[in-house]
Amino acid sequence: MSDTEPQVARKFYEMIMSRSGEERFMMGIRSFDAARTIVLASLPKDLSEDELKQKLFERIYGAPMEDFLSGKLDDSKVRR
Repeated sequence: MSDTEPQVARKFYEMIMSRSGEERFMMGIRSFDAARTIVLASLPKDLSEDELKQKLFERIYGAPMEDFLSGKLDDSKVRR
């Protein structure tokens, strides 16, 4: 579902695609870094470094790392 008018979506797409591949790549990196910062701010402050990494992974990817490593989950089964 999208609440964006088709002509607005098309204009946005054109604006993004007019940038170089490097610029689009850097936009993606900055977006991920911003999301990571938001997730980290939402986690308890008293976690060990290992617990923090585990919780961060689970929050971003929607499942524990063990589920991916065991083959129980793959990218096609992760919530988006």
